[in-house]
Amino acid sequence: MTDAKILSGKDTAQAVYHDLNNRIISLADKNIRPGLCVVLIGDDPASQIYVRTKTKKLRSLGLLSESILLPSNVKEKKVIKIINDLNNDSKYHGILVQFPLPDHITTQNIINSIKPEKDVDGFHPENVGWLSIGKPRFIPCTPKGIMRILDHYNIDLNGKNIVVIGRSNIVGRPISILTSLNSQGANGTCTICHSRTKNIEKFTINADVIITAIGRPNYLKGDMIKSGVVLIDVGINRVNSDNEKGYVIVGDVDWDSVIDKVSLITPVPGGVGPMTIAMLVENTIEAAEKFG
Repeated sequence: MTDAKILSGKDTAQAVYHDLNNRIISLADKNIRPGLCVVLIGDDPASQIYVRTKTKKLRSLGLLSESILLPSNVKEKKVIKIINDLNNDSKYHGILVQFPLPDHITTQNIINSIKPEKDVDGFHPENVGWLSIGKPRFIPCTPKGIMRILDHYNIDLNGKNIVVIGRSNIVGRPISILTSLNSQGANGTCTICHSRTKNIEKFTINADVIITAIGRPNYLKGDMIKSGVVLIDVGINRVNSDNEKGYVIVGDVDWDSVIDKVSLITPVPGGVGPMTIAMLVENTIEAAEKFG
């Protein structure tokens, strides 16, 4: 493995934060301090880590970042009441509800209750609609981060065959739209594959770029790809290990079997993950610029 093959999300994120500094200063000159409130329900350890990481990064940039922690048995009506209060609180330009939610709370009801102008996750149906016609208000953070990594490393998708593995509303569907838009850096031909796709190798073996977001550790093997492919690995999977932690984090890509065939690849960790947080920061700043 050589560093020349690595698409570093950490390096790309640092470039993003550097570029955001002037925008933060410009907002400060107008007495606007971008603010984000995160609502966390329950005590899922991974969600708690994500929230702490997001909060730390926003505060390090001088932005307002606060969290509301709710018990896992909280009623849906109470969550919606809290979100409505945040919708009407001018110091928060962005509202983020950390997923997944407890089973008794309907995710779509929570998403729908967030004011579209404060939906920095880009999940509200109104914002999904704007994205689908190529005029996005807020782009979901992980797909936006993927596109920014490609741009940072001058990877032009024009005319490329792109396969997205996974069809979630968080990653798979929005990245399929972004990669195929008639816009600079995009213009690819995108195919969505998923758990019900038959003979998925027929699609992946002909792909110039593969974006995996299927949530299966080491799923994509070397014999499923062609030489020179670009791999974007969105997977974050815990696999049992005999180390001190008792687990290791791996992606959806079987690193050892693909590394000699790929031209470029995002590592896990250190690839798409840091960019998701960077794009959340950028979306919060964009919300302050547009609606602050």
